[in-house]
Amino acid sequence: MKETDNQNTPFTPPLCDAPDPFITKPDFDLPLGSIDCHAHVFGPLDKYDYTESRSYTPPDAPVGAYLHMHKQLSISHGVLVQPSVYGTDNSLQTDTLNYLRKLGKDYKGIAVVDANISGEALDELALSGHVGVRMNLLFKGGIEWDDVCHLAERLAKRNWHLQFLIDIANFDGFADKIRQLPVPVVIDHMGHMDTGLGLDHPAFQDLLSLLEEGRVWVKLSGAYRTSTQACTPFSDVTPFAQALVNANAKQCVWGSDWPHPHFDKAMPNTTDLLNELTQWVPDESLRNQILVDNPKRLYQFD
Repeated sequence: MKETDNQNTPFTPPLCDAPDPFITKPDFDLPLGSIDCHAHVFGPLDKYDYTESRSYTPPDAPVGAYLHMHKQLSISHGVLVQPSVYGTDNSLQTDTLNYLRKLGKDYKGIAVVDANISGEALDELALSGHVGVRMNLLFKGGIEWDDVCHLAERLAKRNWHLQFLIDIANFDGFADKIRQLPVPVVIDHMGHMDTGLGLDHPAFQDLLSLLEEGRVWVKLSGAYRTSTQACTPFSDVTPFAQALVNANAKQCVWGSDWPHPHFDKAMPNTTDLLNELTQWVPDESLRNQILVDNPKRLYQFD
């Protein structure tokens, strides 16, 4: 377990707030078959243990609340992303995907795995609907790049992709590294770069170039993670989202990031976050492409 500077005092992961339960219909009509490409489920703790090395402790966010959120927003499908608090134990997510399948619902998953995971274990993840692997590059030294390359070669044979949680402004040479990989690459939360650094920041310009090349996909999500503003509407994020869409709308997808585990701002309302998509993508046809067509292609929905 992590410890503070006082070696006798164990580190206690801070508690996250629960998501705002008041989810209303959005201000615009979502197209049939809309897909939420980034969300998590948590708990119950007595069945699914968190890792001791986690950086936060979330409240339970069960599948029932997740489905209620989607029903209220008129979302038909979703992609569950393995959160860091479970490490490489994908049991909860696998169980959830299998449960959703029994309900007749088509949902996908993005796992977190060890670089040396067995082929059999990858097969089991595929059976439950996993189509990619997430790697946390937000903090330098968190993972060896050679491990990323090795795993990417194995995933390429399965037609899977790699998803990166990365602050593009704090990862040296990320564009050149991404171009080395033999698989599609998905960048979380618009690159996770503080909007105060500006549109002209070299890392954001590199991200735009990768998008233009069709080398990466970008999730239009997590505005509260990159904004310098305290609450919605996160207007300083709008020019960044618009720049990404203008670079290559065919490689952009949207995610709610529910239940929004974070600490530095007030808990956002999920409907408000979705409504911001109308500012980022005013054109209805492009918006529909981002909500339906693009994620169907990326996540291999039928």
